[in-house]
Amino acid sequence: MAAYDEESVFGTPKPKPAAHVVGEPLDAMSERELSERIELLRSEIERLEAAMSARRATREAAASFFKS
Repeated sequence: MAAYDEESVFGTPKPKPAAHVVGEPLDAMSERELSERIELLRSEIERLEAAMSARRATREAAASFFKS
């Protein structure tokens, strides 16, 4: 008996929907769901700020290297 690949039988798995969509209507969300969104977005902001800091540090290191 030959083994089969699930993807060939069932197709490519669908990607998960985004946890947050900018501009999405908020009317149907509970207070708990809104709080969860806020925490999700705060975490994402922290991640983005860390990425910006890393890029800034790399740029400054390169600038100081080429000044020497």
